Amino acid sequence: MKKFLLGAAGVLVVAIGAGAVYLNTSPIGTIFVPTGTGITAKQTCSLAFVSGLDAERARALYVDPLLGDVADLITTDIDYETGEVTAGVLGLFWRQTAIHRDGLGCTLVHGSGDFDPDAAAPVSGARDAMSLDIAHRDASFDTTALTAALDAAFTDDGRHTLAVAVLHDGRLVAERYADGVTEQSPMHGWSMTKSLAATLAGVLTQRGLIDVHAEGQVPALAAAGRPEITVDDLLRMTGGLAGYELQDGTDPNSDMLFTESDMAAFAATREQIAAPGERWEYQSGNTVLAGSALEPFLGDTPAQEIETIRAWLLAPLSMNHTVLEADEAGTLQWSSYMYASARDWARLGQLYVDGGRSPDGTQLIPEDWIDYVSAPTPGSDGDYGSGFWMYETGLPDGTFIMNGFQGQYAFIIPAENLVVVRLGANHSQPDGASEFANAVVAARRAPDAQSEPVPEAGGAP
Repeated sequence: MKKFLLGAAGVLVVAIGAGAVYLNTSPIGTIFVPTGTGITAKQTCSLAFVSGLDAERARALYVDPLLGDVADLITTDIDYETGEVTAGVLGLFWRQTAIHRDGLGCTLVHGSGDFDPDAAAPVSGARDAMSLDIAHRDASFDTTALTAALDAAFTDDGRHTLAVAVLHDGRLVAERYADGVTEQSPMHGWSMTKSLAATLAGVLTQRGLIDVHAEGQVPALAAAGRPEITVDDLLRMTGGLAGYELQDGTDPNSDMLFTESDMAAFAATREQIAAPGERWEYQSGNTVLAGSALEPFLGDTPAQEIETIRAWLLAPLSMNHTVLEADEAGTLQWSSYMYASARDWARLGQLYVDGGRSPDGTQLIPEDWIDYVSAPTPGSDGDYGSGFWMYETGLPDGTFIMNGFQGQYAFIIPAENLVVVRLGANHSQPDGASEFANAVVAARRAPDAQSEPVPEAGGAP
């Protein structure tokens, strides 16, 4: 989501002064204010209780820049004992509450009656056993150049880089973290979650459970009389539904994320504006619906579904610091709400470098799934495949990308056997992610290069 429009913020301030009656009946009051309190409650809850960030710092980094002038009007109350965060205008109006559950993250609760506050799917809590492979790094990279790349990624110029990690040949060769963030901190990936959805579709395809091209597999769409829209259509953003994404707090996507109890039902009932497969339009509701089609094969409750995802994908990749959140109706939020450590995001990318195999050689997704997710979707100008991007970055041919709002990236570079992850909280300013990934590639030594290890400089990666 891009910065909430300052124009809307100004209108909001004037409208509040004009009175609650207007706000309760106008688009500003019925959409923008609730999404503002919704994103504040939800993000503060997740960043504090899932990521482990200081709540005030998290809001200052991730939330307030989106709200603009409205930020001063929205206050938060945090109950650390119950794991609840409530946000409201002046603490009194348009209040929304997010509730944290162990292993299930935070959910905005609107009182629909579908939410089970006692549900849980605790993560293991075990330390990440991966360690920096210094010998491999020194043999494969110009260490001085690699360190310089890390230094530049953390330049204090508003880009707010919080974590980076680099895998080469599946080995950790560089990582760095901002204060308050560690190698185990689950960090918000925003729309990188869409890549997880496409990967889970691959897991179910490998197991013979779904055909992404078959009709009638999306329960919410079948209920809405639209069985012809396939999982493939949805993963490729060609579902043909009107759920446009302006990312300004007034669009249907903001409404879905921050005011709706059942996101899949909301997305499935949007107006049909094109036949499936005919029009590419990036919108998160498509991926929410695609993911909802996977859930009948995973379990009956969010906790059961998470346990299955762990068994079938996360645990085999040692992704043990990953949380996928659900909405109030119990549908996992497949478009935007995955939190994972930088190492875990890198491990997800490494699955594709390794041909869909886990470190022990198990084929988790079809061997050609990399071709599927990186095949350009017509209408996307060659930039989007199925849950992954392929836009121009200057990186080697064949590179494809997990990309999320506020500067979340995982560059998958098969030509170099590299995965480069950058996570942060930038707003409007360049995030430097592509430059960082290119600097990492430039720091690679030729495979037959023979030279002595370069001493550490400027801080160890």
